[in-house]
Amino acid sequence: MSETDRLRIDKWLWFARVVKTRSAAAALCEDGSVRLNGARVDQAHKPVRVGDVLTVALHGRVKVLKVLDLAERRGPYSEAQHIYEDLSPEPPRFDPPSPVAGREPGSGRPTKAERRDLDRLRWGDED
Repeated sequence: MSETDRLRIDKWLWFARVVKTRSAAAALCEDGSVRLNGARVDQAHKPVRVGDVLTVALHGRVKVLKVLDLAERRGPYSEAQHIYEDLSPEPPRFDPPSPVAGREPGSGRPTKAERRDLDRLRWGDED
């Protein structure tokens, strides 16, 4: 195995523009937020090879990235897109609450009777 067919995981995350700095990539690895082929990574110097799958927990989301290429430098985002395939699941769709229990803007706070009606509508009658 030669040196050219693997790359440090922190460098790859930085080259792929997953994080802004290499030190942030190293910290992400060391705090256990990265998995390499399902195994938890706790050292920034673990080697990454073409075909590996990285799972990264970042900013409350999970990114699943398949390594397609090993970059030689940190280039622009358009180049970084070509070194991985994003296998991340779609984020859950947010459905806004139904407007049935809403109030008109500027109508003030609900009275006690209106609040009870809203509670019955939302949670059902508990009597």
